[in-house]
Amino acid sequence: MEHPCLRCGACCAFFRVAFHWSEAEPSLGGVVPPELTEKLDPHRLAMRGTSASQPHCTALRGEVGVAALCGIYPQRPSVCREVAPSWEFGEVSRQCDKAREAHGLPLLQPEDWI
Repeated sequence: MEHPCLRCGACCAFFRVAFHWSEAEPSLGGVVPPELTEKLDPHRLAMRGTSASQPHCTALRGEVGVAALCGIYPQRPSVCREVAPSWEFGEVSRQCDKAREAHGLPLLQPEDWI
């Protein structure tokens, strides 16, 4: 089974990806590439492209809904790690559903995980 996120990418092109600045600070164990971020406020950074009126994370590769993936998957921010696709763990994910709807993609269903 191919993971549904590998052809989706809707959340990466819908939400602002904001996180604590320490996640991009190597001396503190941060792994997010700092060059892919921008300062949001004194405590938070955002992934470049996600604060735009039509967000699109700079790390997103491919075409949303066709074949999309995170170019920094092992180094992605904590907020990205926390978004679960709908039904992957047996329950709906409002974030996943909202992003997929915004891109005209069908909502994931329990049978997508069989």
